[in-house]
Amino acid sequence: MASGLSLHSKSRRIHVALTQRSQRSVILLLILTGLISTCLLRLVQLQLVQGKYHRHLVDKNRISLVPTPSDRGNILDRNGKLMAANRLARSVYLSPREASKAQWAATATKLGLILNVPPEEILAKLEQVGYHSPTPVRISRDLTLPAFVALAEKHNQFPGVEIRGESNRYYPNADLAAHTLGYIREATADDLKKNPDYPMGMLVGQMGLERIANTTLQGVWGGQLLEVNAAGQVVKSLGMKPSQSGAPMQLTLDLELQKTAEKALAKRRGAVVVLDVKTGEVLALASGPTFDPNLFTRRISPADWKQLQSRNQPFLNRALQGYPPGSTFKIVTAAAGIQSGKFSPDSTLATFAALNLGGHLFHEHGSSYGVIGFRDAFAYSSNTFFYQVGLAAGPEAISKWAKRLGIGTTDNMGLEGGTHGSVPTPAEKEQLYKEPWYGGDTVSMSIGQGLVQVTPLEMAVMVSTIVNGGKRVKPHLLLAETGTPRMQPVTAGLDQGTIAIIKAGLIAVVQQGTASQLNDGSIPLTGGKTGTAEVVGQPDNALFVGFGPASKPQIAVAVVVENGGFGAVSAVPIAREIYKTYFKAHPKQ
Repeated sequence: MASGLSLHSKSRRIHVALTQRSQRSVILLLILTGLISTCLLRLVQLQLVQGKYHRHLVDKNRISLVPTPSDRGNILDRNGKLMAANRLARSVYLSPREASKAQWAATATKLGLILNVPPEEILAKLEQVGYHSPTPVRISRDLTLPAFVALAEKHNQFPGVEIRGESNRYYPNADLAAHTLGYIREATADDLKKNPDYPMGMLVGQMGLERIANTTLQGVWGGQLLEVNAAGQVVKSLGMKPSQSGAPMQLTLDLELQKTAEKALAKRRGAVVVLDVKTGEVLALASGPTFDPNLFTRRISPADWKQLQSRNQPFLNRALQGYPPGSTFKIVTAAAGIQSGKFSPDSTLATFAALNLGGHLFHEHGSSYGVIGFRDAFAYSSNTFFYQVGLAAGPEAISKWAKRLGIGTTDNMGLEGGTHGSVPTPAEKEQLYKEPWYGGDTVSMSIGQGLVQVTPLEMAVMVSTIVNGGKRVKPHLLLAETGTPRMQPVTAGLDQGTIAIIKAGLIAVVQQGTASQLNDGSIPLTGGKTGTAEVVGQPDNALFVGFGPASKPQIAVAVVVENGGFGAVSAVPIAREIYKTYFKAHPKQ
């Protein structure tokens, strides 16, 4: 009996063991099946689904491009004159595989002294591509003659160093129109990361049109295609890939007008804008002080960079900066007053030595001008006349018509450093400054002081809108954009009577008012308005806006000279030079 139980128990243990072994086998089989299935699925994904992508990566790793820079497209003025071009220059390249890491460290120290480039900067570029890379690395552009001679004399000391002739950006007029043209520099690590197709040393537009139109101007780099093995060794040459030059670009700028504007501004802080009153073409856009974009075609020295960061802020595009417009803003106040229905073009008002508002005196330029209308109010630039017009029309109407005339609504054409003008309403003032609106705010607004800010570009648009029949033009810099649907002027909504009386007033300013020096017979009759804007603790800013010729307006001019004093003294002479250059080229206007 005991023996039977023993056999039964043993048989049961064997059965359990076999069952467990069978279960383990099944589990193991399932695991193996899962692993094999996973591998098969991954293989299918790599070979079939992502095969094309991975083959591209393999080819990319197998094929190396020794780049050849493309020529950037030329930038031309409206008459085909060069404003940005290319010229032959010498660049220094290093071939990483030609020396060891230690050798390159020693070479970088010697090269740094000759090229005025920190050794760590040279080594950083080598590290970026790797010391086994077959692709040469550019470490210096636009090599100076002394550096070229020094390298030529010691070429045996620098294995792997090569001097190449290649195209480099060149601005033949130096600092002329620098804020509009911009400048170029080599692509940074961030640029290369964002644009994987960029080769090492790619030149990228910075600021101005060089940045805005970079894709059009940059062209496509070419070079020699090399097949390399896994160790980075060159197996064979696969031929040359030709570079493609960038497309040329023609601007609306007139080179001669631009030269005149910058020469007359004479590197003072300020701006000059000249527009075609019918099309919105920007004929000149000057900002002072300026900078030479040729500096950026080579490595910037610490002294150059310090000068560029000076307190005069040469990078600042003052043509797009807001200024208190002073009496030039009376154009807006007149438009608001007449369009509001509170006045007619024939209305007259008594003027005073000062206007008393709530116990505060707001003064005239001198004594009373008596009873005058809009034409004489412009000619004499009567403050008390426009105080009354502004108070009657109200700040909301003034703000409304400022926008319709282009203030705060004019596009800056993609250029950097720009703001927009601002003519805030009482509600906007309270929201922005947490202060209520006072009657004095309206008085100050009426003559372009207080919270009013207008850019020189907007001033030119404002004048254009008045003298072209009431259409707000859209400023642009590319000649190809002229006349396109996007650049069609917008009707401002001014009555023809309003336009006529303001235009007559601006002509009277030149005939008998503060800009009468423009009426000496040397140029056709023009119209305009001077302005003087207070700057706390400093001399006043000088302003002028104008148009010409009076009979058939073609151009609008806006001038701001920071701390220039009276507009008639500092700003009008600049406009005079602009007119002389324009009428010399267009004698039948």
